[in-house]
Amino acid sequence: MATYAVGDIQGCDRELAALLEKIGFGEEDQLWLAGDLINRGPDSLSVLRRLHAMADQCRIVLGNHDLHFLAILFGGHSPNRSDTLDELLQADDVQELGHWLRQQPLLHVSTDQQHVLVHAGIPPMWSYRQALKYAAEVESVMQGKGAISYVEFFRHMYGNEPGVWREDLQGMDRLRAITNFFTRMRLLDGSQSMNFSHKGALDGAPEGLRPWYRFPAERPSSKILFGHWAALEGRTGVADAIALDTGCVWGRTLTAYCLETGELISQAALQAA
Repeated sequence: MATYAVGDIQGCDRELAALLEKIGFGEEDQLWLAGDLINRGPDSLSVLRRLHAMADQCRIVLGNHDLHFLAILFGGHSPNRSDTLDELLQADDVQELGHWLRQQPLLHVSTDQQHVLVHAGIPPMWSYRQALKYAAEVESVMQGKGAISYVEFFRHMYGNEPGVWREDLQGMDRLRAITNFFTRMRLLDGSQSMNFSHKGALDGAPEGLRPWYRFPAERPSSKILFGHWAALEGRTGVADAIALDTGCVWGRTLTAYCLETGELISQAALQAA
């Protein structure tokens, strides 16, 4: 049995199928998915249907594009011009897929605690115990078990504030901050406040900002597997931070990382059918 972690699919279903074939993915294997399963690419509906059908073999964490779809479906928001979600939103099984998706977590930790899966990252001020606790707060609401309904959460999810963590945050401010750290974080300033404006390569980052994984953190030496940042091109320069988003939707590659061996296997983006 092998476990493969895959970066942002973003609706690239043909590449996902080709990658699974390339790695010889079998009935005993497990697939970890670092979020942003959908949007921007051409086949979001096919991706969700494929993963829903193989749910018993999947461990999924949600990304910002997945949450955006849920905010449209359940929170009453309108699609953006750049979205490619029309086919999914008009599908007969969109409600089933949406309710299944909102049951997925923001954070997954392996049984041996050697690997952690998240979409954007884990801020350095949080221990793994805290990260799991905070993730559970948002997950409970999304799954319909919190004091705030999932409809209300998705209605008020958007926003950049608060951009810095405080333990005394409450209500939607607290839920929004937790969600943004897990699904939108890239660069932090000296106060560990999130910067949302720079999405490009590190050599173009504004002065005074560092990637979240280059801050010292009081955590065990587990490998954090994350996506969200295609401009890194799979390179962090940090042994315990594995960047999985290698820009398939932008014409580059879809990458799988084997947890047992550390091997990286990539599938090049395919020509439009």
